[in-house]
Amino acid sequence: MKREECEMLRAKALSYYEKAGIKLTEEEKRTIEIADFGLNDIEKVGLQSVVYINTERCCAKEMVCFPHQTCPEHRHPPLQNGYEGKEETFRVRMGTCYLYVEGERTKEPAANPPEGYEDTYTVFHEIVLHEGEQYTLLPDTKHWFQAGEEGAVVSEFSTHCYDEYDIFTDKRINRIPTIS
Repeated sequence: MKREECEMLRAKALSYYEKAGIKLTEEEKRTIEIADFGLNDIEKVGLQSVVYINTERCCAKEMVCFPHQTCPEHRHPPLQNGYEGKEETFRVRMGTCYLYVEGERTKEPAANPPEGYEDTYTVFHEIVLHEGEQYTLLPDTKHWFQAGEEGAVVSEFSTHCYDEYDIFTDKRINRIPTIS
Protein backbone atom coordinates (compact mmCIF):
# COMPACT_ATOMS: atom_id res chain seq x y z
CA MET A 1 0.00 0.00 0.00
CA LYS A 2 1.22 3.49 -0.79
CA ARG A 3 1.98 5.82 2.12
CA GLU A 4 -0.42 8.49 0.76
CA GLU A 5 -3.31 6.00 0.70
CA CYS A 6 -2.38 4.84 4.19
CA GLU A 7 -2.49 8.42 5.52
CA MET A 8 -5.86 9.06 3.85
CA LEU A 9 -7.29 5.88 5.41
CA ARG A 10 -5.81 6.80 8.79
CA ALA A 11 -7.64 10.16 8.66
CA LYS A 12 -10.86 8.41 7.64
CA ALA A 13 -10.51 5.94 10.53
CA LEU A 14 -9.90 8.82 12.91
CA SER A 15 -13.21 10.38 11.84
CA TYR A 16 -14.96 7.12 12.84
CA TYR A 17 -13.25 7.10 16.23
CA GLU A 18 -14.33 10.70 16.77
CA LYS A 19 -17.92 9.92 15.73
CA ALA A 20 -17.95 7.05 18.26
CA GLY A 21 -16.61 9.34 21.00
CA ILE A 22 -13.30 7.46 21.24
CA LYS A 23 -10.57 9.83 22.42
CA LEU A 24 -7.06 9.05 21.20
CA THR A 25 -3.71 10.57 22.11
CA GLU A 26 -1.63 12.19 19.38
CA GLU A 27 0.69 9.16 19.42
CA GLU A 28 -2.27 6.78 19.01
CA LYS A 29 -3.59 8.85 16.11
CA ARG A 30 -0.19 8.58 14.38
CA THR A 31 0.00 4.82 14.93
CA ILE A 32 -3.44 3.73 13.68
CA GLU A 33 -2.66 0.53 11.79
CA ILE A 34 -4.06 0.22 8.29
CA ALA A 35 -4.21 -3.47 7.34
CA ASP A 36 -5.01 -4.42 3.76
CA PHE A 37 -3.81 -8.00 4.43
CA GLY A 38 -1.56 -7.81 1.37
CA LEU A 39 -4.58 -8.03 -0.96
CA ASN A 40 -4.56 -4.38 -2.09
CA ASP A 41 -8.38 -4.34 -1.94
CA ILE A 42 -8.92 -2.46 1.33
CA GLU A 43 -12.42 -1.20 0.52
CA LYS A 44 -13.60 -4.83 0.57
CA VAL A 45 -11.03 -6.53 2.81
CA GLY A 46 -9.26 -4.54 5.49
CA LEU A 47 -9.16 -3.28 9.05
CA GLN A 48 -8.02 -0.13 10.83
CA SER A 49 -6.95 -0.43 14.47
CA VAL A 50 -5.13 1.19 17.32
CA VAL A 51 -3.62 -0.84 20.16
CA TYR A 52 -3.80 0.66 23.64
CA ILE A 53 -1.90 -2.09 25.40
CA ASN A 54 -0.51 -5.52 24.57
CA THR A 55 1.22 -7.04 27.60
CA GLU A 56 2.07 -10.65 28.33
CA ARG A 57 -1.40 -11.08 29.88
CA CYS A 58 -3.81 -8.71 28.11
CA CYS A 59 -4.49 -6.63 25.03
CA ALA A 60 -6.94 -3.79 24.31
CA LYS A 61 -7.54 -2.21 20.93
CA GLU A 62 -10.09 -0.21 18.97
CA MET A 63 -10.96 -1.39 15.47
CA VAL A 64 -12.70 0.44 12.63
CA CYS A 65 -14.40 -1.26 9.71
CA PHE A 66 -15.64 1.05 7.00
CA PRO A 67 -19.10 0.32 5.50
CA HIS A 68 -19.23 -3.34 4.39
CA GLN A 69 -15.48 -3.74 4.92
CA THR A 70 -14.54 -7.26 6.02
CA CYS A 71 -11.84 -8.56 8.34
CA PRO A 72 -11.09 -11.91 6.66
CA GLU A 73 -11.60 -15.35 8.15
CA HIS A 74 -8.87 -16.36 10.57
CA ARG A 75 -8.10 -17.96 13.90
CA HIS A 76 -5.65 -17.33 16.73
CA PRO A 77 -3.87 -20.66 17.26
CA PRO A 78 -2.00 -22.05 20.26
CA LEU A 79 1.76 -21.47 20.10
CA GLN A 80 4.74 -23.57 21.16
CA ASN A 81 5.52 -21.15 24.00
CA GLY A 82 2.50 -22.47 25.94
CA TYR A 83 0.13 -19.76 24.69
CA GLU A 84 -3.34 -21.30 24.27
CA GLY A 85 -4.46 -18.91 21.54
CA LYS A 86 -6.14 -15.54 21.89
CA GLU A 87 -9.43 -15.26 23.74
CA GLU A 88 -11.10 -12.04 22.67
CA THR A 89 -14.24 -10.07 23.41
CA PHE A 90 -15.66 -7.71 20.79
CA ARG A 91 -17.85 -4.84 22.00
CA VAL A 92 -19.50 -2.58 19.42
CA ARG A 93 -19.17 1.13 20.15
CA MET A 94 -20.75 2.44 16.94
CA GLY A 95 -22.62 0.83 14.03
CA THR A 96 -23.34 -2.83 13.48
CA CYS A 97 -20.87 -5.70 13.25
CA TYR A 98 -21.77 -9.01 11.63
CA LEU A 99 -19.56 -11.65 13.22
CA TYR A 100 -19.32 -15.16 11.75
CA VAL A 101 -18.05 -18.10 13.79
CA GLU A 102 -18.01 -21.87 13.74
CA GLY A 103 -21.42 -23.45 14.33
CA GLU A 104 -24.71 -24.00 12.56
CA ARG A 105 -24.90 -22.01 9.33
CA THR A 106 -27.30 -19.05 9.45
CA LYS A 107 -29.89 -19.53 6.70
CA GLU A 108 -30.11 -15.94 5.53
CA PRO A 109 -27.04 -14.07 6.77
CA ALA A 110 -27.10 -10.28 6.82
CA ALA A 111 -23.59 -10.08 5.34
CA ASN A 112 -21.71 -12.10 2.76
CA PRO A 113 -18.03 -12.65 1.99
CA PRO A 114 -16.64 -9.94 -0.29
CA GLU A 115 -17.09 -10.53 -3.99
CA GLY A 116 -14.14 -12.43 -5.42
CA TYR A 117 -13.19 -13.96 -2.05
CA GLU A 118 -16.17 -16.27 -1.43
CA ASP A 119 -14.13 -19.49 -1.61
CA THR A 120 -11.93 -18.38 1.32
CA TYR A 121 -14.76 -18.20 3.88
CA THR A 122 -15.96 -21.38 5.60
CA VAL A 123 -17.82 -20.36 8.79
CA PHE A 124 -21.30 -18.84 8.62
CA HIS A 125 -22.89 -18.92 12.06
CA GLU A 126 -23.95 -15.29 12.41
CA ILE A 127 -23.78 -13.15 15.54
CA VAL A 128 -25.20 -9.65 15.00
CA LEU A 129 -23.71 -7.08 17.33
CA HIS A 130 -25.30 -3.65 17.72
CA GLU A 131 -23.97 -0.71 19.73
CA GLY A 132 -23.30 -1.75 23.33
CA GLU A 133 -23.43 -5.48 22.60
CA GLN A 134 -20.50 -7.85 22.92
CA TYR A 135 -19.42 -11.40 22.18
CA THR A 136 -16.47 -13.47 23.42
CA LEU A 137 -14.52 -15.79 21.13
CA LEU A 138 -12.61 -18.68 22.67
CA PRO A 139 -9.01 -19.38 21.57
CA ASP A 140 -8.47 -20.95 18.14
CA THR A 141 -12.05 -20.17 16.97
CA LYS A 142 -12.29 -19.56 13.25
CA HIS A 143 -14.10 -16.24 12.62
CA TRP A 144 -14.54 -13.23 10.35
CA PHE A 145 -16.54 -10.02 10.60
CA GLN A 146 -18.01 -7.29 8.46
CA ALA A 147 -19.36 -3.82 9.20
CA GLY A 148 -22.88 -2.82 8.33
CA GLU A 149 -24.10 0.07 6.20
CA GLU A 150 -22.63 2.84 8.41
CA GLY A 151 -19.38 1.09 9.28
CA ALA A 152 -18.45 0.02 12.81
CA VAL A 153 -16.15 0.84 15.68
CA VAL A 154 -15.41 -2.24 17.78
CA SER A 155 -13.42 -2.49 21.00
CA GLU A 156 -11.42 -5.67 21.49
CA PHE A 157 -10.36 -6.93 24.91
CA SER A 158 -8.21 -10.05 24.81
CA THR A 159 -5.34 -12.08 26.05
CA HIS A 160 -1.96 -11.19 24.50
CA CYS A 161 -2.17 -10.56 20.77
CA TYR A 162 0.27 -12.28 18.41
CA ASP A 163 -1.11 -10.92 15.09
CA GLU A 164 1.88 -12.25 13.18
CA TYR A 165 0.82 -15.86 13.98
CA ASP A 166 -2.86 -15.56 12.98
CA ILE A 167 -3.86 -18.28 10.53
CA PHE A 168 -6.01 -17.07 7.63
CA THR A 169 -8.18 -19.30 5.45
CA ASP A 170 -7.07 -17.25 2.42
CA LYS A 171 -3.43 -18.28 1.97
CA ARG A 172 -2.69 -15.09 -0.04
CA ILE A 173 -3.05 -12.97 3.09
CA ASN A 174 -0.09 -11.25 4.71
CA ARG A 175 -1.25 -10.00 8.14
CA ILE A 176 1.54 -7.48 8.69
CA PRO A 177 1.04 -4.42 6.41
CA THR A 178 3.68 -3.32 3.92
CA ILE A 179 3.79 0.44 3.33
CA SER A 180 5.81 1.86 0.45
